[in-house]
Amino acid sequence: MTTAESIFALVDRQDVSGLIELFAEDATMVFGNGEPLLGREAILAGNNGFLQTIKGLRHHIIEEWAVGATTIAVTDVTYSRRDDKEVTIPGVSIWRVGEDGLITDYRVFFVPSPIYAP
Repeated sequence: MTTAESIFALVDRQDVSGLIELFAEDATMVFGNGEPLLGREAILAGNNGFLQTIKGLRHHIIEEWAVGATTIAVTDVTYSRRDDKEVTIPGVSIWRVGEDGLITDYRVFFVPSPIYAP
């Protein structure tokens, strides 16, 4: 099973190519109330686009639960902004995997506005 630690290690290294290998071809990813990213190409493009708006990020896993094929991870994420300031935002990620162990649905719940606030 794909653990929060393994996923967030890839994200924190900004290794989107490695991350996308954990997703099924027809996977869905949704950030907050944004439009769903449908399929690997859209997920890759969406993550690359977001990462271009920041200098870096670090996940601190507070709790993780796995129930069947679903994992829920509660995190504090510290973002390094383009102006060299850092901001920490709480978040929750929920993902489901298929029988092959690849992620089929991934949802991230957080409020990103502090990342871009003046």
